[in-house]
Amino acid sequence: MAKRSLQASVEGIRKAKQAFKRKGWTQEYLAAEVSLETRQPIWKFFTGQPIDRHVFNDICFVLELEPSEIAQELIVGESNSLHTSADINLDVDALVQKLRFASYDKIQAQCGTLQLLDIARPIDLNHLYIDVNILEEIPSKRWLEIIDLQKLDSHKLDGFDLTKSPQLYIRGTEAITKYTKLILLGKPGSGKTTFLQAIAISCIQGCFRPDCLPIFLSLKDFNEDIRGQNQINLFNYLYEYFMILGFAEADIARVLYSGRALILLDGLDEINDADAKNIIHKIRKFTDKYYKNQIIITCRTSSQHYNLQKFTEIEIADFTESQIATFAEKWFLVVANHSVAEAPILAMKLMQKLKLPKNLPILQLATIPIFLNLICLIFKSAEDFPANLSEICKKALDVLLVQWDEARGIKRNQIYQDFSLVHKTKLLSYIAAASFIQGNYFLSETKIRQLIANYLRHLPNGTTDADVLELESAAVLKGIASQNGLLIESARGIYSFSHLIFHEYFTAREIVTSINCQNHPEIINYFSEKRWRQVFLLSVEMLQPADNLLWIIKQKIDNLATKNAKLHNFLDWVYQKSSIVNTTYHSASVRAFYFTIALPPEHPLACNQDLPIALDHQLAGTLAIDLALDLALIHALTVSLSISVELFFTRFSALSLALDLRHLLVDQPSLQKSLQDINEQLPSPVQGREALKIWWQANGKVWVEKLRSLIIETRQIGHDWQFSPQEWQYIQAYWDANKVLLDCLYHASNVTPQMRELIEKNLFLIVGAEEEGL
Repeated sequence: MAKRSLQASVEGIRKAKQAFKRKGWTQEYLAAEVSLETRQPIWKFFTGQPIDRHVFNDICFVLELEPSEIAQELIVGESNSLHTSADINLDVDALVQKLRFASYDKIQAQCGTLQLLDIARPIDLNHLYIDVNILEEIPSKRWLEIIDLQKLDSHKLDGFDLTKSPQLYIRGTEAITKYTKLILLGKPGSGKTTFLQAIAISCIQGCFRPDCLPIFLSLKDFNEDIRGQNQINLFNYLYEYFMILGFAEADIARVLYSGRALILLDGLDEINDADAKNIIHKIRKFTDKYYKNQIIITCRTSSQHYNLQKFTEIEIADFTESQIATFAEKWFLVVANHSVAEAPILAMKLMQKLKLPKNLPILQLATIPIFLNLICLIFKSAEDFPANLSEICKKALDVLLVQWDEARGIKRNQIYQDFSLVHKTKLLSYIAAASFIQGNYFLSETKIRQLIANYLRHLPNGTTDADVLELESAAVLKGIASQNGLLIESARGIYSFSHLIFHEYFTAREIVTSINCQNHPEIINYFSEKRWRQVFLLSVEMLQPADNLLWIIKQKIDNLATKNAKLHNFLDWVYQKSSIVNTTYHSASVRAFYFTIALPPEHPLACNQDLPIALDHQLAGTLAIDLALDLALIHALTVSLSISVELFFTRFSALSLALDLRHLLVDQPSLQKSLQDINEQLPSPVQGREALKIWWQANGKVWVEKLRSLIIETRQIGHDWQFSPQEWQYIQAYWDANKVLLDCLYHASNVTPQMRELIEKNLFLIVGAEEEGL
């Protein structure tokens, strides 16, 4: 064993005093730098008296001196002095390699596997891990206005598309090469710990910084292990591990002072508030003292209660489309145990399903690794996603609010007395609905705290004291943002829900709560707006049963029709016309069919058959003769209305073909004869372009009106409704509202057969008073 004490030589004391003078420190300050309780060992050092060898080495390294040049040469035979001399002069490179070799198994055990949620076995990290992307500009640090955020994140609010993301990033491997002091931020489940593990494994396996000793430490474990033992610092804690491996304290100190360690500190956010100040102080002392090493600390994005100087903050970016695909392929191979041939096929199927318009909310969730694992699990059994999106949202929220912390053994701080999971959910629902009504996806901190304060005020034990509410609302906002990541700081002082689908889900919960309480909230009035569609689909999925909400929506649609006389008359015509045609189709699909073909050709909904076909798939095949004839006549009228003087010659053959309906008029010789007569009134095309132009200019308008009059008289279609711009808006809103109602009906997880039949039967129909009583 090496001698436990060392003392400075006369020349060593001279060099030490010069270095001490250059630093400009006091002995008390130097003692603090070496983590000593008193300055007595410092005084002994400068007077050449023996002191504990690890303290001697620490003093030398802090003063940037080589211990072997300061220590007094010992006489051979004095307490294993040869070993002492050898230890002091031990080559750092050789020491690092010895420590790497000794700690290889430990690093592999700590960092070599992943424990995924709902997966019973650990997964080899190298088999599943993919390099992450890093944002060098922290979104929450941006000085932006709400209007700027709306422009930047418009791809998330209107047809989510990964290729339109405005974020610029670098690869994770590039980031850790570029910076030596890092605080790695990220949303819950974004892969911070996994990234740190990957760095440790890469280092110990010689792929990254092979000349360094990787040290991976869970700060949560460190905090729990030293609780109540304030005298233990981070160095002492690390040394205990290496002592088990047979290394001396001076060996570890030498490696750290030489800057040959890769320090990986995981989970700063996992330390509770009561211990945070103490742990951060210990980290700061350690990183200041051993500043030559590369140090990376992970922390949740919204848990920035640290005060660490000279560290660069970076943030893990959401997964890109290619990263999602790569992860999915590895997941199906490694986790689901599919073959090398099957895994890429399943990953491709997954990506195809995720890109479907109806699954875009799921694609948005898939950009976060913790949710992507859940999505792969859901997809695995049926190779598809369930129609009930609310169930996927519920599972994802359960991961964030409960499972993730439970799996890691983390107990977060109580953010408000008696603030249970139920209250958190209710609060988030209240915030979501209040902001969604106003079209606000981003909220200032002041506004969101006002909403929180208003919610707290109405709790059973709530207070009306403005000062108390101000403090409590700030604490609640901080707690929700830091603990589950559902509310994130999108820019300085501006918050939003982390995913649009969560904003919509919590808004839907507010509707569900109101309906279950027999209330009709004002948000029901927004059912016809496009951006509310997903909210109402989620609402009917959650309601058990959904009858009440569906019937409220139906009544709102009827009210919309009765408010406008022109729309009311139009719907009366749709009903009358659809009642007299000979067909076996669903009556509502026939009404929807005539609704669209009656619109002028320039209207976006003109002849749009998506909704009629959704009501009755038979419409996608060969149409019944009445419907086919009416559609053909409307087409002929549309062609004639679109002809101008200049186009008459080029469109003449198209018009003649449109009027040739003999195959549809076998049983209607009178109409066939009338159409033939009108057709024969047209000039012969052999007369030439100029003659046709002259004829159309003189007779075209009258001829078109004759065609229209014939169609109206014989088939009761082709009316010129002459809607005003405002009335067109009513028409569009009415159509959209019925489309939403039908979508809701098909998404409802629990609706009685009677209600389903009643709504389907009365779509595009104003329900009579006798039915409203049902």
